[in-house]
Amino acid sequence: MFHSSPSRRTVLRSLAGAGLIAAGATACAAVDDVPAEPSASGPAAPTAPTGPAPGRRFGGEWEKHERTFMAWPASEDVWGGQLGAVRKDIASVARAVGGREPVVLLVRPGQEDSARNACGSDVELLSLPVDDLWARDTLPVFVEEGGKVKGVDFNFNGWGGKQQHGDDARVARAVLARYGMERITTPLVAEGGSLESDGQGTLLVTESSVVNANRNPGLDRDRVEAELKQALGVTKVIWLAGVRGQDITDAHVDCLARFAAPGVVLLDRAFPGTPPDVWSRSADQARAVLAEATDAAGRRPKVIEISQPDPDLITGRGDAFVSSYLNFYIGNKGVYLPSFGDSRADGHAREVFQDQFPGREIVPLRIDTLASGGGGIHCATHDQPAG
Repeated sequence: MFHSSPSRRTVLRSLAGAGLIAAGATACAAVDDVPAEPSASGPAAPTAPTGPAPGRRFGGEWEKHERTFMAWPASEDVWGGQLGAVRKDIASVARAVGGREPVVLLVRPGQEDSARNACGSDVELLSLPVDDLWARDTLPVFVEEGGKVKGVDFNFNGWGGKQQHGDDARVARAVLARYGMERITTPLVAEGGSLESDGQGTLLVTESSVVNANRNPGLDRDRVEAELKQALGVTKVIWLAGVRGQDITDAHVDCLARFAAPGVVLLDRAFPGTPPDVWSRSADQARAVLAEATDAAGRRPKVIEISQPDPDLITGRGDAFVSSYLNFYIGNKGVYLPSFGDSRADGHAREVFQDQFPGREIVPLRIDTLASGGGGIHCATHDQPAG
């Protein structure tokens, strides 16, 4: 899927002249051999799931939000000499979203001044110990049940123990407590970026990121599917193979395939002429699955492919650079889309998104340092639905 090498979220300090790996593990790590680490509270003891929780619903991102959560990059131990630059990217996203809906930024105590100066008064700060910026993965996955918003705590363990996460493992519980929302427990370890919902009972998931010994040892796909249905209230799971062990997330679905609406899936495609690699083969496999799949309503989804930009024209660099337009974020009034410097590809992506989201402003954002860290706008944002 990505233009340079099959690594993600492995920010190279060589970009800043230090020559060290900053965020995450090396791309060549044998990820399946990394033991899972429990979160601070520990996952719930596994019990046989009883089917989807009645009345529970995992909404679509296009539905109305109460607020958007983000997190302020906290540590030079993670980002090295790129900390200031990635903070500028996060501030740019926070300002853009914050101008259109409430944004709450989680900030490590003592760093409030830097966050306030960068993000402005439209962004609310919440002092909370955090390790890094990846709010999509560390916050709870919000569901609706009985007219209330609740949060599923998926026991964040640093993507299978590949990055420091002592504080981030506690974020889900802390946010739920702060806002008085019920915490739903599950034996599964997963991240928000690995779960894509159409709001009508269908879930897209990459098998590589969830059915994996570094997160859920001893659980096969059937058991994981049953637990996902129980935790999220979904009734149909469409499994994509993904890519195991080539990036820190084990190929989250939010850079590969995303719902634009019920029955409509956007699919990442390599830049034309790019030599085949594990990522393009993953996209080919996803395309084949989606061509035969039906969703919870019995529809065969319409698939719209979006090509990545020309790798020779993008302005960002780094072995972990994510050049997929699929890591976008849908807000109440805007769709926040990465812009990579290839004017033709960037323009085509904006046209596709404007067609799919006619009632929202398409907001292109340059996020070169964030993308060089192996993520994107969706990875750095997390929507709380309006109850």
